[in-house]
Amino acid sequence: MARRCILVRMQTTKTRHQFYLPDVLSAKLEVAAAAPESSKTDVLTKALTAWFAAEEGQAIEAKFGVTLARQVKASEALERQMAHLTEVVGLLVRHQLTMTAHHPAFDAETRHLGKLRYEQFVRMAGELAAKGKASGQGPKPEIQQEFDL
Repeated sequence: MARRCILVRMQTTKTRHQFYLPDVLSAKLEVAAAAPESSKTDVLTKALTAWFAAEEGQAIEAKFGVTLARQVKASEALERQMAHLTEVVGLLVRHQLTMTAHHPAFDAETRHLGKLRYEQFVRMAGELAAKGKASGQGPKPEIQQEFDL
């Protein structure tokens, strides 16, 4: 009786590659593949995956690095400005406290006027904060008139 031999091709999601490695790398590959549950395919797959991931990371850095550097510079400039403004406000408060240290106590009318102006200031500062606006142009004329009681 004649036997028939049927060739069956295995379905795989891998592609076979044939390439040459320098002897030094070939020896290192043999050592790495000698570990239990490891093969040359596993070692090379991990190595190529890591290499391509590093390449992608460099591409992302090249794409977004300039924008990120610009944002960092802008943030640092804002921090310097805030530090400067904090120092200026502190200096102003220290100056005012020094200038008014030896003044006599206020009479009732001056105290009342000061309280009104302070309440107006707090109200306007709250309104500006609620609007989210801050302009370094000084008070608007209508605001200045409110303070000229």
